Amino acid sequence: MNFELSEEQRLLQATVREFCAREVTPNARRWDEAEAFPHEVVPKLAELGLLGMNIPEEYGGTGMPLADQAIVIEELARSDGSVCLTVASHNSLCSGHIKIAGSEAQKQRYLPRLASGEALGAWGLTEPGSGSDASAARTSAEWRGDRWVLNGQKTFITQGSVGGVFVILASTTPEKKQRGMTAFIVEKGQRGFRAGKKLEKLGLHASDTAELILEEVELPDEQRLGALDHGFTDTLRILERGRIGIASMAVGLARGALEEAVAYAKQRVQFGVALAKHQAIQAMLADMATQVDAARLLVRRAAWLQDQGVRTPSESSMAKLIAARMATRVCDTAIQILGGYGYTREFPVERYLRDVKLCEIGEGTNEVQRILLARHLFGPTVTG
Repeated sequence: MNFELSEEQRLLQATVREFCAREVTPNARRWDEAEAFPHEVVPKLAELGLLGMNIPEEYGGTGMPLADQAIVIEELARSDGSVCLTVASHNSLCSGHIKIAGSEAQKQRYLPRLASGEALGAWGLTEPGSGSDASAARTSAEWRGDRWVLNGQKTFITQGSVGGVFVILASTTPEKKQRGMTAFIVEKGQRGFRAGKKLEKLGLHASDTAELILEEVELPDEQRLGALDHGFTDTLRILERGRIGIASMAVGLARGALEEAVAYAKQRVQFGVALAKHQAIQAMLADMATQVDAARLLVRRAAWLQDQGVRTPSESSMAKLIAARMATRVCDTAIQILGGYGYTREFPVERYLRDVKLCEIGEGTNEVQRILLARHLFGPTVTG
């Protein structure tokens, strides 16, 4: 593994950084305060190829390696966590599920639309009564005659009210619990399918999050995604890659907070000297920089292994766990360095802290990551 970015990766990084400086950073505070999804940026993200990062070129995407996607996600998060989450979830969850489990006909039908930004993708696993415990999911898919009929409710769905293509996990063999789940592709506007209430959140205000309601939604078997009762198995593969994306997002938010803190320490004068000359502040910033870099290396290891075709259940969990914990600490410390100004909306560090908390919860909480890692260490017979 090469720890240096290639020339192509540096160019990609610079391109996304320039895009963010022009299109995202100047608008991030306004989008956050309006708590409205920034529809205007979607075509621009698509034009840059960022909505098709995970989609092969033959379906209209750019087919980036996961290591390159991690670079993109970090750059987007440094500017705005909401835009970052939109891009990351669209690519890794909905598009990713169709890419790994879809038939050729499904890929031809949906992936070009997702890559072009014609439709945003959403992915529905979580329910009001089942988050980390997928076995408690109640959304059902029943075969009636010549079609599937879906009933249930999903919640915490990113792009829930603005998405056009949805992957929904439903129970097809209830007695098998999570091992009896199957995925289905549902399109916006299908009879019986609608968005429920939009959720008000601590952070990520410009990321659309909503409930989904399914009432007697009739689907032909052609909209079943993957093998019967194989949805949860496919989900585990998707989450391995998705957790690398969330970890990259955490690194980007932490890097943004660190850079804001460094810039402030250079210009802020306290007791007659710049804040940056105080050893206590230097120590805080040094720790922050070290933690950001350490988490980034874990992210890049997991992404590199995935690009070699290696499964990374432990490496993805480690990267997400460490990056999420690190980023929360770093963003909190950045506010402390800025003092009263850090607590105001004049500087983005308070937004970074509100946004980064999602990284400790989404796609498996910190506690779930520890359980998964313990199972890897001891085996399920010990950990239960």
